[in-house]
Amino acid sequence: MKLRLVVARYGEMDGAGWWNTRGILSRIGKTGLSRGFPTTHYFAQSRVAFAVATARCREVFSPPGCFTLWNLPPDIEEIVESQWQGWCRSASEWEPFFAQISGTNSDDLFDRLVGLQLVDSSVRTKVGSLQISAQGKAVKLSAVGHPDTDSIRLLAASFAKGAKGQLAVPYMRAE
Repeated sequence: MKLRLVVARYGEMDGAGWWNTRGILSRIGKTGLSRGFPTTHYFAQSRVAFAVATARCREVFSPPGCFTLWNLPPDIEEIVESQWQGWCRSASEWEPFFAQISGTNSDDLFDRLVGLQLVDSSVRTKVGSLQISAQGKAVKLSAVGHPDTDSIRLLAASFAKGAKGQLAVPYMRAE
């Protein structure tokens, strides 16, 4: 969840400009949605940002038999979905994290992920060795199989291979 939030915020129009949301995960989104969702607005903001990021990534690069940060295996998506209600019930515990990501959008996704202690510096080396596809739309992870925690971290951090206005979707092949 936190990895998706950071990548979603980073990709907004006031950041990397990869998807068509402008500050939905910032103070602007909070102001707009907190009136209708006073206790769960953070998660309403998240749903919007995730839906837009998912659609944009599918539009740019969506090969069959592959996983992305926005298209994980059903068992992982079910875990996220089952935890969603618990996160909503304990929304106040999430407030500090949302406050951290809602500010000015950082120029460096990887630094933001490290600063929030979601990845460590060893991931930077792995991301550095990855190549963007010839079309500039994808970043293939060398891993093949079912994503685990480390590969999901790598999927998120590998979005850093893209550039402002140039989305490159990290993916891994399913077994």
